[in-house]
Amino acid sequence: MSTAMIQTNSKLDLVMERVVDVPRELVWAAWTKPEHIKKWFTPAPWTTVDCEIDLRPGGIFRTVMRSPEGQESPHVGCYLEIVPNEKLVWTSALGPAYRPAIRAAVTGSCDELYFTAVITLEAQGARTKYTAVVLHGDEESTKKHEAMGFHEGWGAALDQLVALARTL
Repeated sequence: MSTAMIQTNSKLDLVMERVVDVPRELVWAAWTKPEHIKKWFTPAPWTTVDCEIDLRPGGIFRTVMRSPEGQESPHVGCYLEIVPNEKLVWTSALGPAYRPAIRAAVTGSCDELYFTAVITLEAQGARTKYTAVVLHGDEESTKKHEAMGFHEGWGAALDQLVALARTL
């Protein structure tokens, strides 16, 4: 990999690592095309009903998630680093063009958490070692994100990504 590895802190970071049975180019495509994101990004029964991607540092990464009851939750972030087929880094702490994000009132959902996601993909033959590291600024945010079901939710979303990638 051409970029530095992230040093994790068990009190501040959540990590999910798995080898998936699809090539990394397909995992990359699933992460970088809005039409694909809308099919896998939100764990069912929630859905992703809209997505905007400007795949460049400072570019927008925006999704709109819909609950089973029909409530929509928009999330806007900013890409920080892009290494095609290897690494994707985005944050909810910044909006497009690196503008600091402003959070609305406390809602009890993940849209009030600032975090940075580092997704790395390592080819292993026709398989991919998929690592998601989610960096938080304090222990309270880390614990809150974990309690909201980080491992279950991000794991279910990855399962959905793999199912989609097999059809690409």
